[in-house]
Amino acid sequence: MDMNHFDIGSMDLNTLKVFEALYEEGSATRAAVRLGLTQSAVSASLARLRITYHNQLFTRTGRGLSATLRAHELRPFISDALEKCRQSLLLSDAGNTAHQGRSIAIGLSDDFEIALGRQLIDAVAARLPGLRLAFRQTHSQIVGDMLQDRQIDLALVSGGLSSRQLKKQSVARGHYACLADQSRSGAAPHLTLDDYVDRDHLLVSAGGFVGIVDEVLDSLGRQRRVVASTNHFSALACLLPGTAMIATLPWHAAVVIAEQTRLSLLACPLPLPGFAIELGSRTDALHDAAVSDTRQVLLERIESHRWT
Repeated sequence: MDMNHFDIGSMDLNTLKVFEALYEEGSATRAAVRLGLTQSAVSASLARLRITYHNQLFTRTGRGLSATLRAHELRPFISDALEKCRQSLLLSDAGNTAHQGRSIAIGLSDDFEIALGRQLIDAVAARLPGLRLAFRQTHSQIVGDMLQDRQIDLALVSGGLSSRQLKKQSVARGHYACLADQSRSGAAPHLTLDDYVDRDHLLVSAGGFVGIVDEVLDSLGRQRRVVASTNHFSALACLLPGTAMIATLPWHAAVVIAEQTRLSLLACPLPLPGFAIELGSRTDALHDAAVSDTRQVLLERIESHRWT
């Protein structure tokens, strides 16, 4: 195409937003949902883009749309142009009312909500007045779909952020501890492996049957006795007191529950592996100042938190 004869006035600049959405979502359906358009409108815009750039730009595959080499070459130029437009609009913002009335949904399992929820509420209230947080339960098996379906804007999880449409950052490393009511007479202040196996266990698991503890015990030729299970860490504060049961959970949640109850925080005698904690979002979401600012506040709280 001879750019010297291209008239930008003849181009519908909204088609560039369609290009960005198609590139980042890899699906005409998701691009339409993201932009609030019909699929036929997205298809019409793509047809105009193909004429403008003399290229297919996106081809159909079994998993959606795949960007062509020309689309990969165009992407940084188009994204940069759109970002400059977004920044220009912020110049007319009133500043301290920029986030007034906005709601940002953060997906996280309740161990992260227990550890960081209150700190994040306080930090957002101080830094981003007018913005409302919505905590929504998620886990590694469903978090990717929740982000792509726009049920949440940000996610703090241990795994599950593998799609190329999602941006992820490893932000910390988690470890495990135990909780038990040690107020009963004769309770040992420290757990040995034999003590641990001999206790009744309260399992916290999304599936309710086995967990990482059972896998490690099996490798040692040992088994534990699980008498009940729950899929909420927060339930331990009500289920453990006054019993001989013990629960194994991420340290960052265990320490907070122990501080607020009569439960004791105990070192786990099993050699359980640590796990990566990841912060995720859609690649397009960070163009939104409210999401980007909330992410920065969350990052600061994560970096200042003690994870072991």
